[in-house]
Amino acid sequence: MSAVTVAAVDLGASGGRVISGRLDGGRLELTEAARFPNVPVTAGGTLHWDVLRLYRGVLEGLRTAARAGQLDSVGIDSWGVDYGLLDQTGALLGNPVHYRDARTTGVMESVLARVPAAELYAVTGIQQLPFNTIYQLAAAAGTPQLRAAGTLLLIPDLLGYWLTGESGAEVTNASTTQLYDITARTWATPLMARAGIPPRIFPALRRPGDLIGPVLAGPAADAGVPPGLPVVAVGSHDTASAVAAVPASGSDFAYISCGTWSLVGMELDRPVLTEASRLANFTNETGIDGTVRYLRNVMGLWLLQESVRSWSAGGRPVRLGPLLAAAARAEPLRCVIDVADPVFLAPGDMPARISAACAEAGQRAPSGRAQVVRCIVDSLALAYRQAVTAAQELSGRHAAAVHVVGGGSRNVLLCQLTADACGLPVIAGPAEASAIGNVLLQARRLGAAPGDLAGLRALLRAGQPLRRYAPALAGPAAQAAWRAAAARAGLA
Repeated sequence: MSAVTVAAVDLGASGGRVISGRLDGGRLELTEAARFPNVPVTAGGTLHWDVLRLYRGVLEGLRTAARAGQLDSVGIDSWGVDYGLLDQTGALLGNPVHYRDARTTGVMESVLARVPAAELYAVTGIQQLPFNTIYQLAAAAGTPQLRAAGTLLLIPDLLGYWLTGESGAEVTNASTTQLYDITARTWATPLMARAGIPPRIFPALRRPGDLIGPVLAGPAADAGVPPGLPVVAVGSHDTASAVAAVPASGSDFAYISCGTWSLVGMELDRPVLTEASRLANFTNETGIDGTVRYLRNVMGLWLLQESVRSWSAGGRPVRLGPLLAAAARAEPLRCVIDVADPVFLAPGDMPARISAACAEAGQRAPSGRAQVVRCIVDSLALAYRQAVTAAQELSGRHAAAVHVVGGGSRNVLLCQLTADACGLPVIAGPAEASAIGNVLLQARRLGAAPGDLAGLRALLRAGQPLRRYAPALAGPAAQAAWRAAAARAGLA
């Protein structure tokens, strides 16, 4: 296999980066070309993504990557559900609305009155979340912007459109919209019509590995890359790329893609569309090579990020590392919360909300920052335990280990507590899973990487630094403590 160098554009809810990835003879090297913030903006009472600033960051990052050496292709991944609307000429009609905006409050109920929840799940297999694309579009019904829309593009597809002029919807991200038929692998157009959403605005579907198109001359000059550079569809939902980079051997594993959100589940070959699965709020999203990402969205490092932001608001930055070290010495399971409680979704004073939730549940509220952090990490491990256990029961599959990938794999305390809570070994790494999956899928398209997931994962096991955590305590007594904590958090 020939050596290739590709650029992975990896956009998260708090920031974006451009990673240069070189694959040569099975050896993978990553170089960060650029990192830039993703800062939402409130205008007119609506919370928006500053997508033009993100695009500028992408162009500047590609320029930096190209200065370091010739690029063979570009791939883009991001978070799901959010979108931009283009008019008939291809012009953006407005900055995409942030999924944390309040416009979807109460909208889910009105949609479910037209399309019952059980029927919606039977078609899409998607977890009920108030910010899913279906509810965002229902909230926008009747607005001049939606009436003028010619095309809806999810965030990575929008950026790819600006680079190539080619519109489309990559399936791993399309499946997060709750408007995609997970069994037929097509847009669920009858469902759209019933929900009052115009099917005409949805573009043709594409799959990971498809060529989106060549970079146009104008964007190429802005990015410092040669015109015609291929833009390749990857797992454009960042979790799809991250799961592709899980260095598992075999299929008996659970995974946690841990970033601002934590996506906890298993990789399956078919969706689980049972009523029990729906009631457990599991989602069936499209993965690489026809797999299904069977998972539950769990509020992730957002709780820590918002807490640190609140503590740093006075102008004195707070470092998370020392807080985690202090939290490791704090009393375990002193107080726990249900991290899925909607009260924790919006930006704001997270420590105050955590203390209030503990007090409301009749627990001793955390006193001091270390105890707040310990409460968050214990509660995340508890949520992971619940999700991993439920995924196995609902899918009929067994997990012999839990793979933690993404930024959370660097959090030693969180990984150890996850092993303790789940009673399973945790394999942590790679931390740059989304970017690595992005790189490998581009390299596969170019003929420089193995053609199947098993081969890609073997390459990672051989070359990536991984850390293994064994449960510190085994046996019924250890699990009884976690069960008791789950009851206090209302998760029993």
